[in-house]
Amino acid sequence: MNILRKNVLIGLIILVLGGCSQSEKRDYPIQPIQFTNVHLNDDFWAPRMETNRQVTIPYVFKKCKETGRIDNFAVAGGIKQGEQRGSYPFDDTDVYKNIEGASYSLMVHADPELDKYLDELIGLIAAAQEDDGYLYTARTNKSDRLKNWFGDERWVKINGSHELYNAGHLYEAAVAHFQATGKRNLLDIAVKNANLVNSVFGPGKLQSPPGHQVIEMGLVKLYRVTGDENYLNLAKFFLYVRGKPLDERRLGGTYNQDHKPVIEQDEAVGHAVRAAYMYAGMADVAALTGDKSYINAIDNIWKNVVGSKLYLTGGIGAAGSGEGFSRNYELPNMSAYNETCASIGNVYWNHRMFLLHGDARYIDVMERTLYNALIDGISLDGTLFFYPNPLESIGQHERSPWFRCACCTGNVTRFISSVPGYIYAVKDDNLYVNLYAGGEGRVNTGENVVKIQQETRYPWDGAIKITIEPESEKEKFTLLLRIPGWVRNEPVPGDLYRYMDTNNESVTIKLNDEPVRLDISKGFARIHRTWKGGDVVDLNLPMPVRRVIAIDSVEADRGKVALQRGPIVFCAEWPDNKDGHVRNLLLLDEAPLQTEFKADMLNGVQIITGKAFGFKVAKDRRTLEKTEQDFTAIPYYAWAHRGRGEMAVWLAREESAVDPLKMPTIASTSRVSVSYGENPQAVNDQLEPKSSDDHGIPYYHWWPHKGTTEWIQYSLQNAEEISTVEVYWFDDAGTGECRIPKSWRILYREGRNWNPVYTEGKYGVEKDMFNKVVFETVRTRAVRLEIQSRENYAGGILEWRVK
Repeated sequence: MNILRKNVLIGLIILVLGGCSQSEKRDYPIQPIQFTNVHLNDDFWAPRMETNRQVTIPYVFKKCKETGRIDNFAVAGGIKQGEQRGSYPFDDTDVYKNIEGASYSLMVHADPELDKYLDELIGLIAAAQEDDGYLYTARTNKSDRLKNWFGDERWVKINGSHELYNAGHLYEAAVAHFQATGKRNLLDIAVKNANLVNSVFGPGKLQSPPGHQVIEMGLVKLYRVTGDENYLNLAKFFLYVRGKPLDERRLGGTYNQDHKPVIEQDEAVGHAVRAAYMYAGMADVAALTGDKSYINAIDNIWKNVVGSKLYLTGGIGAAGSGEGFSRNYELPNMSAYNETCASIGNVYWNHRMFLLHGDARYIDVMERTLYNALIDGISLDGTLFFYPNPLESIGQHERSPWFRCACCTGNVTRFISSVPGYIYAVKDDNLYVNLYAGGEGRVNTGENVVKIQQETRYPWDGAIKITIEPESEKEKFTLLLRIPGWVRNEPVPGDLYRYMDTNNESVTIKLNDEPVRLDISKGFARIHRTWKGGDVVDLNLPMPVRRVIAIDSVEADRGKVALQRGPIVFCAEWPDNKDGHVRNLLLLDEAPLQTEFKADMLNGVQIITGKAFGFKVAKDRRTLEKTEQDFTAIPYYAWAHRGRGEMAVWLAREESAVDPLKMPTIASTSRVSVSYGENPQAVNDQLEPKSSDDHGIPYYHWWPHKGTTEWIQYSLQNAEEISTVEVYWFDDAGTGECRIPKSWRILYREGRNWNPVYTEGKYGVEKDMFNKVVFETVRTRAVRLEIQSRENYAGGILEWRVK
């Protein structure tokens, strides 16, 4: 690029970014009420927040200490001898996120011991920061083991190093800590780092976006608390350069939304967490700069998500390989990824969309995610976590006490602490009630202050009593009560899901015991009046059990039905149903369903009961037998607390969709072990693949190991004579990085040795079929596949049969 052309381009970028310098202050037209002004005392959220404060936050700090995440800062600062620990250079963020969650907790609950502990941690972080502000322990600690992530020099592998991702979470933690304590110790570290980043990136400097978005939101928060417009300009710059090959940069592709300029994107693609964080960051920048091109883009992307890529539970990101969005309407249940971090990102994004547009449909999506996919990510006792959140299981899923990549754990702690901040919002003299939860809030409506109190058993009961107490004797404002889509016969905006029936029970509102005519606009019932102390609004949202079906384009849900009551999505789980099976059930449309609250079950839950039919393959292996049986469903978020077993959100309502119990085989009764990978149990679940790219059933894969030799093994229950193996390869070309293998072979164990079988047949590597190998009969107790991946690709298996 010649000098003149480059200077012109730099000038254009500065002109575009110059909109961030404003003579008048811009922001979201609707402002949320900070969670510090809202105090909950209900039976649903208040106990969760207390568990988060007393159990989860200390637990995550403990695990960060045990796994070396905290010591990495001490080593980098010369306080402790040692080497970098952990598997990833972004492990630093697990500490940052938990500091953020702990800071939010301090804002509402004084804790001198926690305050002191945070200061000690911040001291380690300060010591780890290099003189010019650079903060990234893996490089400072000269970790050769992790060097492939970040390269020989700073910023040279910004697409994958997570240097800016780490910085973004640092900024968010610093702002939270400053707001909680008034101390600048962490904020000064963040500012020093941000000033360094600003000196390196920008027009005429390094023009590359971060590989993993989040710094955009962090910079906006830093701008809000410091008033330094450089940070807002930098946030917009990182959005501006994404998808643009400036300075002949090679684009990162759809995986990190770097395939085309963000304002031209209209479909959710790639890694779901990165995407959701970016969409939230775009909303922030749009609100603060007035740049409507960002709003137009995220409006279109939002329509794509809610119309074709949103799970009934509110989760996003269907594909495990790449942790991201799949094709439109490709929403498999058992292999659904739905990362917990993506659900948190989805809440961030939808809340910001509401603040921009004032439409309840965004809160409808947010609430669906909040009560289902998101809180499914943490156990009721606060010490176990889900990374993916599937909608169906054959027993291969359970929450974990920790992960090598532990991003979801700290994300949960910081989010749960801030839940009250999503309940209320204001615009001039309009007071929005977005969510329903027992507690009290203090809200500024214009120049006035109003105390608002909710009394309710929501989400188990739709009766909500709201008491208004203005500080002055009489105040005139509009109270806007969200009438959820689920009570207006709309599970989600659009036609992706619909109820099978129409709920004819009416929403009712009373003001001081007098009925109020419903005046609904954008999903909110409006009551405009002069309010006085002690005014009471009684809102009743009917909560019958509803049957939900998906649009026919969602192949995974054809012939199936899901159950919902209020905002809660239900599932059938093994402990509550006959013989521990639920995937073989048929729930007829006309089957009556009842509901009741069980205070002694799973910390108190509503359950749904009725009758269903259980199916199994008869002994002749050709016909089916069915038996009527009792049926029970529990809230989806509460599954996997009573051991491993079957679970299903979507249940068959047509016989063609039933998955009957099958007769056992050599493979299905074998124990599976692998060299590396996810979901090895998928290979002997007896589920028939429809193609090599079938995401509708579980699959085993060894991503991100690429070009490696891997093995998978069956340990048989008894010594068996075997002579045939059939393998159905997984290949997600077009959406992921798994391909059919370069080659493979079969080994059997004889004594302590592994010997290759003898065959004159071909080891097939064909897609969309079982690759069958017949070999000379061997008698063994273990058989193994040894697989050589293609260069630069991982691989996987959908099903492996042995005869």
